[in-house]
Amino acid sequence: MGGVFAFCSFDGKLRSCDVYIGVPGSAAPLARFVKWMRAELELQGFSCFVVDRSKCKDAISHNAVERAMSSATYGMVIVSENSFSNPYSMYELKCFLGKKKLVPIFFGLSPGDCVVEDVTEKRGELWVKHGGDLWRSYGGKEEEWKEALNALARMEGWKLEARGNNWRSCVYEALLLLGMRLGRRSVVERVETWKKAVESKEFPFHRNEKFVGRKRELLELELMLFDGVDHVAQNERFELEAMRSRSKLLGDPKSKRNAIVDKIKSKGKELATRKQFEENVEMQGGGSLRKWILMNEHKEKLKKKASSSVANGKGVACISGEPGIGKTELLLEFCYRHAQRYKTVLWVGGEAKYMRQNFINLFSLLDVDASIENQLFHDAETARSFEELEGESIRRLRKEFMRDIPFLIVIDNLEREQDWWDAKSIMELLPRFGGETHVLMSTRLPRVMNLELMKLSCLSGSESMALMRGSTENIPIGETAALRIIEEKLDRLTFGLALVGGLLSEFHISPHTLLESINKMPFQDLIWTRGEDGVLRRNPFLTRLIEVSLFIVNHVDKAASGMALASGWFAPAPIPVSVLSLASTEAVGIRRLSINWKNFLGVLTCCWFSPYPRRSVVESSALLVRLGFARNPTKEGYIDFHEIIKLYARKRGDTQAAYAMFRAINSRGSLSEHNEHVWATCFLILKFGTQPAILKPKISELVSFIKRFALPLAVYTFTNASRCNAALELMRQCTDALEVIEESLLSKMGKTSEKSFQSRMISVPPTGELYPALYQELILLKATLLETRGKILLQSGELEIGDELCRTSIWIREVIHGEDRQGRISSSNKMDELLRSEAARLVN
Repeated sequence: MGGVFAFCSFDGKLRSCDVYIGVPGSAAPLARFVKWMRAELELQGFSCFVVDRSKCKDAISHNAVERAMSSATYGMVIVSENSFSNPYSMYELKCFLGKKKLVPIFFGLSPGDCVVEDVTEKRGELWVKHGGDLWRSYGGKEEEWKEALNALARMEGWKLEARGNNWRSCVYEALLLLGMRLGRRSVVERVETWKKAVESKEFPFHRNEKFVGRKRELLELELMLFDGVDHVAQNERFELEAMRSRSKLLGDPKSKRNAIVDKIKSKGKELATRKQFEENVEMQGGGSLRKWILMNEHKEKLKKKASSSVANGKGVACISGEPGIGKTELLLEFCYRHAQRYKTVLWVGGEAKYMRQNFINLFSLLDVDASIENQLFHDAETARSFEELEGESIRRLRKEFMRDIPFLIVIDNLEREQDWWDAKSIMELLPRFGGETHVLMSTRLPRVMNLELMKLSCLSGSESMALMRGSTENIPIGETAALRIIEEKLDRLTFGLALVGGLLSEFHISPHTLLESINKMPFQDLIWTRGEDGVLRRNPFLTRLIEVSLFIVNHVDKAASGMALASGWFAPAPIPVSVLSLASTEAVGIRRLSINWKNFLGVLTCCWFSPYPRRSVVESSALLVRLGFARNPTKEGYIDFHEIIKLYARKRGDTQAAYAMFRAINSRGSLSEHNEHVWATCFLILKFGTQPAILKPKISELVSFIKRFALPLAVYTFTNASRCNAALELMRQCTDALEVIEESLLSKMGKTSEKSFQSRMISVPPTGELYPALYQELILLKATLLETRGKILLQSGELEIGDELCRTSIWIREVIHGEDRQGRISSSNKMDELLRSEAARLVN
């Protein structure tokens, strides 16, 4: 709080306020919670007065506080360990208890802890340090102090507890209670609606019940984001320092001996003294001494950082590591553990082509209007440029993050520091560091902005074994050696270890048999292009493991193996199982194996893998999740494949699987439900930037896709997401693709087109010749694309280009309509009216 208190209003005299909030101190966690509570109350329309009276330095301030207390409808007093020795907190408790307007929030303790005898006689771990004759510090009479404490303990109804694992629930409950008591039914409805939305959309995946290890990394992330020691986790944090010390001394004996010698040379007796001190602390159980040790070492690290780097505790952290090391799982586990410290977790995919749209998608969850209609004009009615329109949308989003309400923004798999569409820095999307909103990122990049990256290392030997065992019990000692060999050859890559555990648990294979199968699998190098991640190239044993896994899956469930092979061409987002299953029927099968390998696996499958009965699509997807090929999203009916599996599918497959994905989207896709995958399809069939189109679908399929998906996607991107340049580029690429087809059709008809502007827009066969139905549909679709682009350009003030595109569209329609005078006049009148209205609005 910093001693700053806020008046609900001040214009010479203090008006009444809805809620008075009394704060007993300014500790960092307490200040963060109170800021959040106040911001939420004010966002819902409650007027608040927040004060830490110990920071009031003159009689005028105290007088203003007294008037606020007398005029407040309810008094929300934060009750912490220090409240009972704080004269102002005790006064606030007695005042609002007497008026029966008290709303106590027990911060870090429960109502059951507020027993007079426990406090005075220092009973229990809580009061050993903070208990005693607190009325002496309080400065009042003992009987008054005990009376207030007993009244607080006996109080019924309003008893809210704020602990580290329930802050969000406490804030929600306070809003609901105040809304009902003050008759604000709309507040109750909004809070309940928000709770339902968060419960269904907050986490992209279910919690990983098989998560192992990473205790040190989780604690380090907490330090990096909060830069303080929470009383709940002091002992765990001290263990973090112990683990760091042990990890430095484990491993090569020479390095251990050299490290000890270097320390002795540089610090002399300080090493022994520090070691003895830490042992004493360990025996005493930690407490504040452990906190002191951890915080001092943390400060020493901050001093050693480069002055240009972003310091810890500024609400931002970035995890780096190679694919499959477990970055996403670590982020997910951290979010599940600490979600209650934030209003909500906002998960954003960091893939370059999709990142900006993923950020824009947060508008719907935050209830922010991102539509273009309200942003086209300034107060002076002058049209905004596309840069201003897109900037305004991002500004609105960032404004939500600049409040005192804490959000956690998670950017998973950040591919670039610049946006793929316009090369702008991702910093333009993020809130300023140091605020209440925190940012957590994962990346494969060696450097991100000026952040100090937390390099994710491999799991320990025991953790690796636990992950490989999975749910398998009683593995013979002789088989453990095979697991150790597999672990070493996989370089302890978390994804590979989990895949081994899935195979052993699901199919009950012995580790020795699995190792022998992997070693006998023929290996064929994958073809790599520049810029592609080569995790499979660097680890051929992992590639063989995936191929063995797919062979087994193909034997027991062909639909599941087809789904895995078709997944590579979908967007980096959860895939609808219904669409994926349709694509899997056309996906490329497992590559042809040698005769010897077939015979070997024939024996293997006869012994262990009898073909299962035909499974449903849901059962097939569940099998892939259990094996570790994919994750289970919280959105029902979807599946999300691991990036390494998708990479393998792209490299092993050919364009047949890509065509299968295109046809599945064109057949069963939905723009509202599968927005990302429609974009992925556009990237396959259209040329963006220097990337060529991968697919060349049939003319009828391409025309159908552009009409049903690409054009509506462009309109949606412009109208609802304010992404003007992306929408225009998509329509331009669609127009170019149609013109290529048009030229091809005309060449087959033996026609040659003139080089005039109009003939470049449409080539007209001789008079009297009938238009083929497909050709006419294509030309009318191109006219619609030109018309839509023209409207967008007119709205942004680009009158000359917009006018030209719109009139070209009118001319095309007139040519196509021919003698249909009514259709020709209708198109002309419609476009003329549009041009006049847009021009008049811009001129005025």
